[in-house]
Formats: sequence, structure tokens, C-alpha cells
Amino acid sequence: MSARSDAVGIVGAGKFGTALASVLARAGRHVILWSRDAAVVDAIARTRHCPRLPAAVLPPPLEPTTDVRRLANEARFLVLAVTSSDVRERARDLGNHLDGSHIVVHAIGALAAPNNERVSEVMLQGLPTLKVGALAGPALPDDLAEGKFASMVVASAFAEVIAETRRLINAPPALRVYGSKDLAGVELASALAGAYTVALGLCDGLGMGDGPRAVLVTRAVAEASRLGVAAGAEARTFAGLSGLGNLLVRASERSADYALGKKLAEGKRPDGERAEGARAAIAGNELAVSLRVRMPVLAGIAGILSGKIDSRDAAALIGDSVAAEE
Repeated sequence: MSARSDAVGIVGAGKFGTALASVLARAGRHVILWSRDAAVVDAIARTRHCPRLPAAVLPPPLEPTTDVRRLANEARFLVLAVTSSDVRERARDLGNHLDGSHIVVHAIGALAAPNNERVSEVMLQGLPTLKVGALAGPALPDDLAEGKFASMVVASAFAEVIAETRRLINAPPALRVYGSKDLAGVELASALAGAYTVALGLCDGLGMGDGPRAVLVTRAVAEASRLGVAAGAEARTFAGLSGLGNLLVRASERSADYALGKKLAEGKRPDGERAEGARAAIAGNELAVSLRVRMPVLAGIAGILSGKIDSRDAAALIGDSVAAEE
């Protein structure tokens, strides 16, 4: 294998991109970490830490850069780790420098505005390669930065994408990567896991108890799988790492989506559009309406986030939605 084939390019020095870069660099992988923020790149080069996730150590052979051309030339395999609101622009930027030999997987747990498309669909519109995939699962940035055990799944229609992702990203015991051919399912399961994480934060913030919480988790998986099947995915994917596994790990104080739900329970109206789970809830509900899939829990969360339903009515709404499904 050439050095280019063995390098991993990570697009985005946010929390997840930085955490993944840290895991791979500590495992001895050559990592090129790209950010458009020159100050962040300079800080990494000087201190070997990123201001956005200071706990993550970024040792050589990791190299930070703001140069997209260098990223494309030195790494055949790329991980797109930006927000769903930035994915179109980043795909266009990369598209000017990539070619058909590149492999690009994303780690974005949301749908892309304005048409509620899956992120891989948006990537294909801006990239010159068809070799795309999604990386998802119960791997929080803080856990990765601290070297705790984590697992993820990569999905793609191409066996080469799955194989290369597992070869380059798998870094046991810190990170184990499994494979799936259900790209639509993994993308939707990951996005909806974020949405239902907001619901669990709301549930816990309202003190609804363990029983209703457990029912909410099971209903979330059932709802998500219904939407997935309607969108051409496999139902079983939603009970796997990208769906149920993702939801169970995100539902803690370490998750921005969970924290958002707890703030909603307090009657606060935070800047929810910045949380991927909030975006996923609203976009997922719109997709469900367009596909005529009944998803009462998701509809309730989307209504609260969009301001159509008062969060003070959330306990009754979630309880009624869950009970209606029994």
C-alpha cells in the first residue's frame, strides 16, 4: 500500500473529527486533519491539542492543515465530520480537488436541509466519486478522547468502502468498526437516534420515571424502523449500533442533544437549531409526513422544538403518544 492509501483525511476539527483523529494518531495512523479555521490549525500544530476538544491528544504523525488540495493529494480515504448545515459546502469544496479514486464516508447524524436528504445523497451531488458511505454508532467524542472502548458501523453500497473503512479506522481496543450494506438504514437510524435523544432528555428532565423511559426507548426504535422501511431501509438496522446502540449511549449529560431535551423540560427555549438532534427531529418528522408514516413521538418532539407545542405539555403529549402505540 502507498502512503496515500494508508493515510486518513478528516474533514472538520470539531469534537468528533478531533476525537477520531486522536484515536487514529495514537494508534500510529497517518492522519491529515483539515479545518478552515487557521487559528485552530495553528493551535494544533503548536500544542498538539484542539481548542474544541482539549482532552484529545493529537500526536504525530497527525498533521493539521487548511489546504484542501493537500488533503486530497495525500489521503485517498476521507471522513467528513462537519455539521449537517455545512455538508453541501464542504462537498463542493472537496469536489474541486477529489477524483473517482477517493473514498469518502461521513459521520453526520442528521438529515441535510432544505430537502431532508440523507447526507450521502448530498455528497454524491458535490463529489466526483461514487464511493461514499456513512460512519455511525455509540462513540461519543469524550469517550474516544479518553481512550474508552467504543464501536461504530460503516455502511455503503460498495464493499471496497466498507473494507477500507474497517482497515483504516478500526483501532482496537479503543475503536472497533463493523460493516453494513444498509446505507439508508444506518443514516436514518443515526439521525433519528439524535432526535429521540432529545426526547429522552425531556423525559428525564420531567421526572417521568424509568417505566415510561423504557417504553419511550422501545417506541422510538419501532417508530424509526417504520420510517426506515418506508424509505427503503432494513428494519433490523434500527435495533443495531447506529440506532438503539447510538440512542442508549447518547442519552447522558455528555450529549448536546440530551442536554437540549433537559432544557426544554425546564421551559427554556435554547438555540436548538445548533443541535443535530433538533435538526434531525424536525427534518425526520417532515420526511415521515411526506411518506405518510405515523410517528407520534417524533411529531411531538418536532412540535416542541419548532415552538408549535409548549414544553409544559410535553409530559402529557409523550405519554399519550406512547400509550396510543400500545
